[in-house]
Amino acid sequence: MMKTQIRRIVVDSLKPRETSTIELSKSLCDADGVGEVDLVVTEVDSRTETVKITIRGQQINYDAVMKVMDDHGATIRSIDEINVGRAPAPSK
Repeated sequence: MMKTQIRRIVVDSLKPRETSTIELSKSLCDADGVGEVDLVVTEVDSRTETVKITIRGQQINYDAVMKVMDDHGATIRSIDEINVGRAPAPSK
């Protein structure tokens, strides 16, 4: 049986300015299934930053990504791109 896996996701997010982009990126990279994170600040105002985050991995755990975002006070405004694929079930 084949299982669908998230391999890449691009999110538009709003985060507090005091939340470090470095710490957020590192924490996201530590989430289950994540192998690489790109974060670009696209807009800054007095209290928040809008960021575009690209997350890549072989089997990204979206719930774990959402928890990291929440733990850092960031919200996902939209999912702008997603790549999913099917992988064969492990051999017995």
